[in-house]
Amino acid sequence: MHYAPRPDGPLVWLVLPDPAKSEAALLLARRLHGEHGLAVLISGGEGDLQANGVVTGSLPADHPATVQEFLAHWQPDVIVILGSTLRPVLIDIAASKGIPMLLVQADIPHLLRGSDRWFFGLTRRSVLAFHAIMTVDETAAREYRRLGASNVARLGRMEAGSMALPHNEPERAALAALFATRPVWLAVDVPPEEEAAVIAAHRAALRPAHRLLLILVPGDPARASAVAAALEASEGWIVARRDLDQEPDTETAVYIADAGQEYGLWYRLAPVTFMGGSLFGAGSARSPLEPAALGSAILHGRKTGAFGAAYGRLGAALGAAPVSTEGELAEFLTELLSPDRVARMAHAAWGVVSEGAEVTNRIVTTILHLAEGKR
Repeated sequence: MHYAPRPDGPLVWLVLPDPAKSEAALLLARRLHGEHGLAVLISGGEGDLQANGVVTGSLPADHPATVQEFLAHWQPDVIVILGSTLRPVLIDIAASKGIPMLLVQADIPHLLRGSDRWFFGLTRRSVLAFHAIMTVDETAAREYRRLGASNVARLGRMEAGSMALPHNEPERAALAALFATRPVWLAVDVPPEEEAAVIAAHRAALRPAHRLLLILVPGDPARASAVAAALEASEGWIVARRDLDQEPDTETAVYIADAGQEYGLWYRLAPVTFMGGSLFGAGSARSPLEPAALGSAILHGRKTGAFGAAYGRLGAALGAAPVSTEGELAEFLTELLSPDRVARMAHAAWGVVSEGAEVTNRIVTTILHLAEGKR
């Protein structure tokens, strides 16, 4: 089989039997290479897993000759399996070679399909080969302990979007001074079919809070001019556009942020964020963990797209509120004009992200420890 060249230096192999762990694997890869200089090989997964210092490829078949050939070429210093699908041949051969292995983000364990015909106790043998097992909840942790593992820790879930997006601090400070004490809310990546709902919500919220400012990020920046003209004509609002270097003054009702990827800036300025695409669009266009990491409470529709798990955790922590209609969006937005209410909700959302970041840090630290021991 043809393989890409092995990078120089220590190499961590991230094994993804479960494609749903792709985002988490990419976050680990970026941390391991960007902060610590380790080379990373990712096998399996889905989507765009390209990043500096990362090599991607297919998972080898769980067959002795294939696994032996794969390990002989890549010579990983640490193997990290994300998820709960156990590949018994890979695990057995890696253990015989003394390669340390971690099982992370683990649910209830199960063998690769077909492996359970081999012999009784194969799951237990595979589980006992890991240096450490880090589970997403206590139910999974109990199952690994029942199988005989003593090196089990219930960590919780990593959050692939838990890293705070960058921003330009002088720009943030300047805009914050312009906004002064005005209440602000943000609607990001709003598709055309949701523009009317966002406008109606802003109109309703202006009644109790006439100084409220909406920062609107259109899903299609090319619509900024048409949206601005429509708002001025139909609502009589003063509209400023970032792409035209127009600054929002005390009379500006809507600030259209159409100048590119500045999400980290807007999340820092807005205590409340509506996630575009989630109400009447094709699904949430961005991860809700982005605003949560930067202190913004979250409103969203029922179409969570690829981020259903993240929305579920935020909702369970009362850090995000789902809405189903234009009227509910307006109602929740008006309620969140209360500083106490929005502060509690934003803090709950930040807590979810903070916990996920701590899980990531713990996993990275363990990988580094094992890689250092192999040098």
